[in-house]
Amino acid sequence: MRLWTLPILLIAALAICIILTAVAELPPYGMPGNPAHNQVTHRYIENAWEETGVLNMITAIVLDYRAYDTMFETIVLFTAVLAVVITLKTTEGKGD
Repeated sequence: MRLWTLPILLIAALAICIILTAVAELPPYGMPGNPAHNQVTHRYIENAWEETGVLNMITAIVLDYRAYDTMFETIVLFTAVLAVVITLKTTEGKGD
């Protein structure tokens, strides 16, 4: 056994303990008191029409409240597709 494997195993065990402790402290999924069900949801539901002028609440959330998030998700998806296309195009003409 090498000299550096023991510290690596200790660090890995510590990381696993930290992760398991953090997961055990998470609130139960789907409970009404979870942080995901906070005042932001109520604000979207109650003020979507006044703040955005859009009658459809989903459109108001996606295009007005979450526009930057949607734009950056689209950029990431486009970059991934572009990388796959470039990879397939460069390997298409090589070898057997």
